[in-house]
Formats: sequence, C-alpha cells, structure tokens
Amino acid sequence: MASDLADLVRRRGASPDALAEVIARSYGYRGDTESYDDLQNADLVRVIERRKGLPVALSILYLDVARRQGWEAEGLAFPAHFLIRIGIDGARHVVDPFHDGAVRDAADLRGLLRRVLGPEAELQSQHFDPVSDRDVLLRLENNVRLRLANREDWPTAAQSLDRMLAIAPDRPELLLEAGQLNARLDKRRAAIAAFERFLDIEGAAGDPAVRERVSSLLQELRRGLN
Repeated sequence: MASDLADLVRRRGASPDALAEVIARSYGYRGDTESYDDLQNADLVRVIERRKGLPVALSILYLDVARRQGWEAEGLAFPAHFLIRIGIDGARHVVDPFHDGAVRDAADLRGLLRRVLGPEAELQSQHFDPVSDRDVLLRLENNVRLRLANREDWPTAAQSLDRMLAIAPDRPELLLEAGQLNARLDKRRAAIAAFERFLDIEGAAGDPAVRERVSSLLQELRRGLN
C-alpha cells in the first residue's frame, strides 16, 4: 500500500503538497479528533485500515512515503504534538500529518507550542531536534502503554512495556518501570531481572536515592522467592 502511495506522490512532483494531496486528500488519512484516546489510533495496522490515528502513527506513514521519494525525512522532538521534517532539493519543510499534512510555518508552530506550554512559550532550537526511528516507534508504543495504564489494565500495559524493551532493551527508565509494574503484578522473577539490569546500566552515575530504593525493592522481592 505504501508503494502505491509513493507512486502517486512521485507523479505529482517533488513537494510536501504532493504528499498531503495523496495521503490526506486522495486517501483520506487524517487525525482522529473525535476519539483521540482510542487504542486503535496507536495501532499502526488499525490506523492504516481506518485511515485515522494519532500524530505519531500517521507520521510513520508520511515518513515512509517521503523516503521512498528519496527525500530526507525525520521526526521532530516538538513538544506534545508529533511533527516531521522533509528535505527536498535543499529546502526543508515542517509537516503536520495529524492535520492533513499541512506545512507549518513559524507562526503556526508558535501557536501549536503555546496551546501546549502556555501563552508565553517561545520556539527553541531543541524543539526541532531530529528523533531517531527507534524513538518514533517507542513514542508510538508509549501511547498504547499510557492508555492501558489509565484504564488500570496492568497486565496488558506490561505487555506493551515488553514491546518497548524489545525496541530499546537498555533504556534505564523502561527497565525501572518494568520492575515496578512486574512487582505490582507479583511477577517477582521478571521484576528482579528488570531491576538488576537497571542497576547494572545505571552504575554509580545514577541517582543514589533511586539506586537505594531499587536495591531495597530487590531485597524484598528476593526474600519473597524463598
């Protein structure tokens, strides 16, 4: 399907408008403003089937189609609302896949930022730092995990966290959360493994208070195995 979209974009010329014309207007992919927190909006397969989803899910489709044109394309670390940047023939464009692939100028971006951070917020260079493909996938799965946690569906949230660890097995913050969540579910061995790995990665450079708390939890979990 992505190859079909890419072929149609190629016929329309090298511009971000061609991307929006095909993906948003011809195929109808859009942000889901009616049921934003629906889990389906963070499931890439369901997003492709339903043609609506979260900003980061739609961005994955836009990034793939743009790269098939030979364009530079990357996610951006913009606060709260995921955007992408596309480079075509030396010109760079910030694109908003959630809002029909609109090209955002500085005034648009400032408005988006202030809706999230308040009326005094100003654009900063770090808001335009590129995001790795791995972090894009983590952000997508994190949307699933957060929605499951809000429902207090802890077993399924743990499965989501396992998928995140499969993508980034050495992220301390994920290991710490995996330890805490597995302890909540009384999965002691899984919790112990996560906490031990966390301490190995953090080393002496980590926050002493956090290390002490994790070490205490480890002792308690190990006693429970006896």
